[in-house]
Amino acid sequence: MPRPPMKTVRQQQLIDATLISVERHGLHNTTINTISGLAGLSSGLISHYFGGKQGLIEATQKYLLDQLKQALLSRTQNKSMIPLERLHAIVEANFTEVQRSRPATKTWLSFWSQAMHEPGLARLQHINSQRLYSNLLFSFKKILPKAAAITAAKQAAAMIDGFWLRSALSGVPEKEFEQAQILCKAFIEAVIMQYGENRCH
Repeated sequence: MPRPPMKTVRQQQLIDATLISVERHGLHNTTINTISGLAGLSSGLISHYFGGKQGLIEATQKYLLDQLKQALLSRTQNKSMIPLERLHAIVEANFTEVQRSRPATKTWLSFWSQAMHEPGLARLQHINSQRLYSNLLFSFKKILPKAAAITAAKQAAAMIDGFWLRSALSGVPEKEFEQAQILCKAFIEAVIMQYGENRCH
């Protein structure tokens, strides 16, 4: 397997360092120097590769979004999956080890707060929200009437985000994240059962 280009390696090193810096110092106290120091790279590379700190922050959120996308794709490759299985896979993709790690949770929380003030981050967050809703709606529409599918997708998306947030802020996040997955799946199953058990298939 060929090695990735040095540019790609260094960009990932800086993204990884950004996640660690935000975990340790918070987004506001994360600087070019804290990031470059953790990465063991020249601070000038941040401007060279990302155009500055803000560009790197956005690249870091894109990285987390891509990890989320890849987690879902890896779980839904089987074309014979029934809709309920795919809905469960969507829940699982949002609670992977990557997404519930301390660097990721602290970075996501910082991003959500900062997105209210930064158009670039707001755009990425909108993409994230719409992707989750669209994926849920795609599967719900296969087993529920259209109006019910839209409502169920909105409710499930809010539940996934809400439980993720509560778990991330919990004093025992690992336990809460595990329970969150169970509760989200149970909600989806309960919604489907309202329209008859045969609709799960």
